[in-house]
This record gives sequence, C-alpha cells and structure tokens, in this order.
Amino acid sequence: MSRQPVSTEHAPAAIGPYSQAVRCGNTLYFSGQIPLDPATMALVEGDIATQARRVFDNLKAVCEAAGGSLSQVVRVGIYLTDLDNFAAVNAVMAEYFSEPYPARSTIGVAALPRGAQVEVDAIAVLD
Repeated sequence: MSRQPVSTEHAPAAIGPYSQAVRCGNTLYFSGQIPLDPATMALVEGDIATQARRVFDNLKAVCEAAGGSLSQVVRVGIYLTDLDNFAAVNAVMAEYFSEPYPARSTIGVAALPRGAQVEVDAIAVLD
C-alpha cells in the first residue's frame, strides 16, 4: 500500500522532516499539531483553551485536505506541559467531537516545541 502525504496551507507547514499527515489506504495518520497560526507560523497567544482550539482547527484543516472530517477520527493523543489543564482541554475537545468519541490518551510532558502548552496527534479512518 502506498503512502500519500497530505498537506494544506490552512494548517502550519511542517517545521521538520515530516508531513502534516500521511494517508495509507483509508487510514490517515496525523503528525502532532501545536498551536501555530498557519498564516504567521507564530504560536497563538492566550490561555490553554485558545491554544487547544488552534490545535484542533489545524487538525481539522489537515483532515479536510485529505477529504475527511473530524467525525472520522478514531484516536487522539494529547500532550500537555501541565496536567492541570486537562479539564480545559477536555472542554475544548468536546466542541470538536461528538459521540462516539475517539479513543484517547493524555500524557504529561516536560516541554513541547516552541514553548507550546499542548500538542495533539490523531488517526482517522476515511470512508
């Protein structure tokens, strides 16, 4: 099965040797997104909810570029520099997903690229 990179200007360009996502068959593997504004490539300012919304908007843009939607996401990985932000990120995630919710892990990390407070990666199965 061939791998097809997915890219869109509506999400931040890769800042390293990776693709925004890779499609293999009907499965879409997203690279982690941090809260970068795709127009400026700058970290968005604001609280954790603002950063989380930017991350999920970025993931949504990549998913749409592959011809999918967030409703097709089956797994989400969330990385937080402060697990006290867990509830706030949960609330934002609920704005983007509905039941049945994707499987998920949330992991506390020491640091993220560019000083971000949150990073999210995902897997989707496209119809």
